[in-house]
Amino acid sequence: MDVARLKQSWNLVASHGDQVPLYFYSLLFLANPDIRQMFPTNMAGQRDRLFTALGHIVTNVDQVDRLVGFLQDLGADHRKFAVAPEHYPAVGEALLGTLAHFSGDEWSEELAEDWAAAYGLVAQVMTEAAEAAENISPPWWVGEIVGHERRTFDVAVVTLRPQYLLPFTPGQSIGVSHPTVRSWRYYSPANAPRPDGTIELHVRAAPGGTVSSRLVYGNRVGDQLHLASPIGERLTLARAGDADLLLLAAGTGWAPVRSLVEQVAAEGGRRRVALYVGARSQSEFYDGETIAKYAAAYPWLTVTHVIGLDPRRPHEPVHPYEPALADGDWRDRHVYICGSDEMVLASRAALVRAGHHPAQLHHEGLGKHWYGPTWRTAGHDASHLTPETAGGAL
Repeated sequence: MDVARLKQSWNLVASHGDQVPLYFYSLLFLANPDIRQMFPTNMAGQRDRLFTALGHIVTNVDQVDRLVGFLQDLGADHRKFAVAPEHYPAVGEALLGTLAHFSGDEWSEELAEDWAAAYGLVAQVMTEAAEAAENISPPWWVGEIVGHERRTFDVAVVTLRPQYLLPFTPGQSIGVSHPTVRSWRYYSPANAPRPDGTIELHVRAAPGGTVSSRLVYGNRVGDQLHLASPIGERLTLARAGDADLLLLAAGTGWAPVRSLVEQVAAEGGRRRVALYVGARSQSEFYDGETIAKYAAAYPWLTVTHVIGLDPRRPHEPVHPYEPALADGDWRDRHVYICGSDEMVLASRAALVRAGHHPAQLHHEGLGKHWYGPTWRTAGHDASHLTPETAGGAL
């Protein structure tokens, strides 16, 4: 397999943009109409999902360790879409047909063999990972809604009890799907693991979001949802070692930050933790009672509320990093940042300018890096990281 030739081939194909995934799915569904039901009705986000995943695979085809880990996660995660070994040949045929179509005169027998070998490796690793995962966890859990509180017009706190224990680490994300919708959206639990196994989700209804809108406006106590295995490690405390923390949260980005506070408490409060939590207005501090309770109970925790709308800056939001940097030097701490893409990017840039090493800054993947479990972590705000169309297999 000629790695350089594969990368050159992919660059040529990728230059055709959205036409590539559109052609691929047309080939796949025309030849295999039964596969269509595995995908969401709205395929717009799904096209991005395929394109981004393929680009990542090709880019890292010569970095075996990194690529294998990604594919193993992807294969195990695809169980929730009912992907079976017999589906992979059909996908391979559609992929090779698409590559040949957009390669034009550059397509050759040697290139076809390279792509067939590369896809064969992808399919093998994903299939084996899915089989191995069957011995560890189910494709999904059924969770019953045991608590549903509307905190603001578009934010609800939803408490779920899985049918049996769903283990997770604070900072990870859990896939959520309504049984009648072929879409999954990921949310970070707002709690550390509890003795009763319940999971609390803070959900903001995204415009047009099929999952989040149902969770906020349509679901009630007693309803059931499907829950996928926890994924992601970017927001877990393991990366920070025993360091003290600076936590920056905005909107429902408070949810994973709250789980980290609970983890620090469960570990005995051995760290100093400074929390700056923001909302667009005072009324949108939807979990204010919990924040106040933690501030009173934990001497190692300091809390600062940040109002995002400042009359003196009507067209420019105030982010939590601004008062944090004004209050002191945090370069000896690890920083966890949770909020919208805009908030995360602005915070990261400001902290780097202030002398923080990038390795100290922990946040989720940005933009459309949501195609697989390694990089896709939670969707918190409506403007956050995971499009609601993130459903269906590749």
